[in-house]
Amino acid sequence: MPGYGLTTAPGGKGLLPWSWASQRIAKARRYWVATTRPNGRPHAMPVWGVWIENRFYFSTGARSRKARNLAAIPSCVIGMEEGIRAVIVEGVAQKIRGSKPPAAANKAYREKYKMGLDPKLGPIFCVRPQVVFGFIESETEFATTATRWVFGGKQQTF
Repeated sequence: MPGYGLTTAPGGKGLLPWSWASQRIAKARRYWVATTRPNGRPHAMPVWGVWIENRFYFSTGARSRKARNLAAIPSCVIGMEEGIRAVIVEGVAQKIRGSKPPAAANKAYREKYKMGLDPKLGPIFCVRPQVVFGFIESETEFATTATRWVFGGKQQTF
C-alpha cells in the first residue's frame, strides 16, 4: 500500500496471501457497493452478493440508483460489512446480458441466500477487480499485514 510507509512486497514478511482475501470476500454475507452518480457525488448501499472465480456478482433493481450509476460510470468499490479484517475491491461492473446468470454464481447465491439471482427482478452485475486491498485492523498487525493485489497491471498479481 504505497504512501502509508508500510511493508513493501520485497520485505513482505507478514503480507496477507491472496487466499486470505478471497476466502473473506466469499464468506461475507453482506457487502457495500459504492458507485458514483453522473454528477460525481458518491453513493453507497448494502447488497447481497457472491464471489466466484475472482468475480463479484450481485443484483439490484433496474431503476435503482446503483444500476443507473453503473450504467453511466461502471467503476465501483465493493467492501464487506466487517472492517476489522477488511477486504476492499476496486473494480469495473458489467451488466450480465441474457436471461441467465452464470451457473456457478447462481448456485452459490442460492446456497447462501436460499434464492437465486433472477434477472426478472433486476439486472445482475459482475464486478471484475482491478485492485484489491486487505488488512487486519489492530495496532500490532496493520503495518505488516496491509496488502494490495493488482489485477492485469504491470505489477505482480496474485
